[in-house]
Amino acid sequence: MSLVISLDSIAGYGTEHIGGKAYSLGVLLAGGFQVPPGLCISSQAYDTYVRSTGLMERISMELNRKDFSEMRWEEMWDASLRIRNMFLNTPMPTSLMDQFRSPLENTFGDRPVAVRSSAPGEDSTGVTFAGVHETYMNVRGVYSIIEHIRLVWASLWADGALLYRQEMGLDVTKSTMAVLVQELVCGEKSGVIFGQNPNDETQAVIESVYGLNQGLVDGTVEPDRWILDRESGAIISHHAVEREQIVAIGPVGVHLELLASEKREIPPLNADEVSEVYKLAMKAQEILGSPQDVEWTYQDQDLYLLQSRPITALKEERSPDERSWYLTLRRSFLNLKKLRSRIEGDLIPEMAGIAETLSKIDCHSMSDEVLSAELRKRMRIFDSWEKAYWRYFIPFAHGMRLFGQVYNDAVRPVDPYEFMDLLVTPDLISIRRNNMLENMAGLVRKESMLADTLKKHGDISGFTRFTGLMEEFVNTFGDLSCAAADCTYDRDSILRVVRELAIRPPDMARGSTRNSEELTEEFLSLFTGEVRAFAAEVLDIARASYRLRDDDNIYLGRIKRQLVVARNEGRARLEMRGVFSAADIADEELARALEERGYVPQQTGDPGDDTVSGRLWLKARQLIGQPASRGIVTGIARVVEGGDDLLQFKAGEILVCDALDPNMTFVVPLAAGIVERRGGMLIHGAIIAREYSLPCVTGVPDATDLICSGDQITVDGYLGVVIIA
Repeated sequence: MSLVISLDSIAGYGTEHIGGKAYSLGVLLAGGFQVPPGLCISSQAYDTYVRSTGLMERISMELNRKDFSEMRWEEMWDASLRIRNMFLNTPMPTSLMDQFRSPLENTFGDRPVAVRSSAPGEDSTGVTFAGVHETYMNVRGVYSIIEHIRLVWASLWADGALLYRQEMGLDVTKSTMAVLVQELVCGEKSGVIFGQNPNDETQAVIESVYGLNQGLVDGTVEPDRWILDRESGAIISHHAVEREQIVAIGPVGVHLELLASEKREIPPLNADEVSEVYKLAMKAQEILGSPQDVEWTYQDQDLYLLQSRPITALKEERSPDERSWYLTLRRSFLNLKKLRSRIEGDLIPEMAGIAETLSKIDCHSMSDEVLSAELRKRMRIFDSWEKAYWRYFIPFAHGMRLFGQVYNDAVRPVDPYEFMDLLVTPDLISIRRNNMLENMAGLVRKESMLADTLKKHGDISGFTRFTGLMEEFVNTFGDLSCAAADCTYDRDSILRVVRELAIRPPDMARGSTRNSEELTEEFLSLFTGEVRAFAAEVLDIARASYRLRDDDNIYLGRIKRQLVVARNEGRARLEMRGVFSAADIADEELARALEERGYVPQQTGDPGDDTVSGRLWLKARQLIGQPASRGIVTGIARVVEGGDDLLQFKAGEILVCDALDPNMTFVVPLAAGIVERRGGMLIHGAIIAREYSLPCVTGVPDATDLICSGDQITVDGYLGVVIIA
């Protein structure tokens, strides 16, 4: 069988060779639809590539590093990143190049093309991989096309694709990929039509934008929407939007442009075009046998069909698509720019303002009834901002992912995480906080009388320079707090941390010594002109994403801290009434007990879940996780599960925890290494570990159960291994 198949002869092949997307287009082309010319690279070509190069075995080893069902999304991305880097650094065999070159050159020449996935099983009546695998727009030249074919193959192992296959019960080891290469139609207006509205089977839905479909698909450009009667095609309603921007072809890929002013008040489609698009979908349904989700575009009054897939959401027996939230984490460059503007311009200032306002309210002077209302108010505020955190801040972390992809594609480094070196910055809130603690520790090292006074817990009021630094610290950051654990530390706790920091010699105060400016220039020197400007902007987005991935929890933690203040005041009052285990009372129960004097609150109790430690009766010696920060260190473990554990932390110990909250990172300068149960390169502990050049392994299953405080452990941040002596 030929490895390269023309669209006009594709209908004679099975979907196991060409995938659902290519098959549907081939059938529709044969049925008289206007489809851009294209070629399909069969799944046999992919199989030949991964087996002849040894990639299949390496992929299998990577996927078996950890039980996939236990991976968080950061860990999934890490695994996907390492696999993608394998593809980047594994050249296409000459035998495959020879078979691809002539058909691609003869069909497309130097015209722009779209390179899309067409995996077997994709876009079938049972499952859809829409938005999971990669599509590359505006690719030119045979060698660039071949390069992007390899990148589409790599997207078979994207984090979202892996998660989806697991949820759909598909065998990951049997995954394969065909690729569709089509001439790019630079449409003036584009869109999608659902031949049957997933929310109302009597209707069809059209969404349309000016320019290319990319803006609609990734949410960058809001579309006009038409609701149609499914039987007649009559327009039921038209929802118009503010039309300001379009996605158009750029020097590389696509970019946003302003929409011509004369078009801003005119919908992308007129009534005749709405009717033509409706008939397109109905005819596609007739040929393919089920209602279709069709992508289309208009170029010079000609209507082109770009993609067609079954509307799987119509199948009643399907369970809700649990991957939907996860897939929203993948954001385009254009979408990330909008998201950054919203976060930095609106959300962070608002969060800071709310925390400041709440901090000025004296809960201690309130009556029980007023405190109850205040507690409920703070519960609502925190709940609202926690939802905003997941809706906006977490997806913005994709800025780092996007830059990692751009960097690795350009540089092809041996280390797939090399790009993180360009993101390291001392301008994190937690780093600035730790630097102030280090300044206090520096004074303690220099002034022996101060050191002796602190050691004896004596009066430090006479040491004005030190107390001045202490006041500056408290005024800037407040008391050391760990909002996730509902704990707070007073000034004595701050002094305890400073005393421990001062034990270390000054030359042990860590910090990144890498020259970010040199690394940046080396990266940008690989590009010229507009492409260089694009690369610089992606880097800037990534740095903002990196910074916020650490700082966002601190902003959220400040709001939670004010909830904790009201909660602690309420619990103290209940304990004064004789409710001695008020710490086990949930917030809503606490609020009700405050306003209803005779109400006896329900207690959550301590689940005392010892199932993990109970079944792990054999002492583990080697634990496998995700490599998150380079280096190897051996030291004594300190397992941190709460505030008291943090305060026991000693200089030179290795921090072992479930997940390091940014509000806890004041102990990181004391640590020799970090081990976390949850994991990934984008988790807060990994970010701080890289800032301090500490070996770090994340995503270690049952880390806080298998490792005990006092164990001697070795942390290998290169391989992602923790060894217990």
